[in-house]
Amino acid sequence: MSDAVTFPAPGRIPYPGGCVLEPAPHALDWLLNWPADVQVGATLHPATPVFPLLRELLRDPATYGTTLAAAEAAAERFLMLAGQALEAEGGQRAWLERELRR
Repeated sequence: MSDAVTFPAPGRIPYPGGCVLEPAPHALDWLLNWPADVQVGATLHPATPVFPLLRELLRDPATYGTTLAAAEAAAERFLMLAGQALEAEGGQRAWLERELRR
């Protein structure tokens, strides 16, 4: 049985434009709430906000039938993929790292 945590990479961040929204803060908010199908071991979590689930996995991986190592690897993958998307909009990966450690 695998304890791996998998999810797709976030797609292009939809930016509605306009003078009210700045791209980087909008991108951060979008990534913190981005839903995707997340596979945790044998369990599929369909259309689940990825970031909050990763925070829960890091706090209590056993509840989800995974290991801390698998949760940490998934969080690092998210930080890499989402960090790239955030940086493309003028943001910083450090913003995501800070939110993850809260």
